[in-house]
Amino acid sequence: MKLRALLIDDERTALEELRYLLQPFEDVEVVGEATNAPEALELICHQDYSVIFLGLFMPSLNWVDLANLSRKKPNSPAIIFITANAEYGFAFALNALDYLLKPIHPKRLEEALTKVRQFQGILSIPKSNPLPSVRNGVIEPSPPMRLEVVPVEHRGKIVLLHQKDIIFIYTNNGNVYIKTQKDSYLTLFTLQELELRLSSTLFFRSHRCYIVNVSRMRELIPYFNGTYTIVVDDHEGSQIPMSRTKSRILKEMLGL
Repeated sequence: MKLRALLIDDERTALEELRYLLQPFEDVEVVGEATNAPEALELICHQDYSVIFLGLFMPSLNWVDLANLSRKKPNSPAIIFITANAEYGFAFALNALDYLLKPIHPKRLEEALTKVRQFQGILSIPKSNPLPSVRNGVIEPSPPMRLEVVPVEHRGKIVLLHQKDIIFIYTNNGNVYIKTQKDSYLTLFTLQELELRLSSTLFFRSHRCYIVNVSRMRELIPYFNGTYTIVVDDHEGSQIPMSRTKSRILKEMLGL
């Protein structure tokens, strides 16, 4: 099985170098290249890829559009960021599989492609590999990496939010937003991913559409059916719904 690769970078010389470095890998086929955001989004929309090599912080590229298009694919491609600076923390925060520093070293490229093969399920993983585990022949994902900060999209930039500044997280029309005192920010993570990656002692999944920062709760409004509504300490005094099951769990947590 060949790995179908899409190369995206605003530097044409960088694309040429990467294409050259990929030539020795017989199972990798470069099927698309883009040097700007419109080209990249068009290619992602109309073709399927095993892996996308993406220039980190490429000008005018909308991370939200890219992530949404990739996730809507029947088989989501692995994403490997390429950067000239040691900004690789952003790569993992944005759910990338790996990162490569320029100039790209062939050994690191080989390691990244090995991860792609594992991600796509076409390569077995040795027991000595500490990343994923194998059970009954099935590749199990590694435990999700904890987030100290959460990347969000804001006016074409990526802003990093500290956990203590997050009041609550919610979904709206299929998108996930993070509410702080200043604003609501769009994030690329799903609620389930954030629930796993944020501090379990600080954040509580109150509802299928909400996660709330326990330290930012101000009041609990009880209802006759045994549920509660959470009032948080933002300027609006936002009210967060709770399911009956979650209300019972929160009562036990608070000793009510």
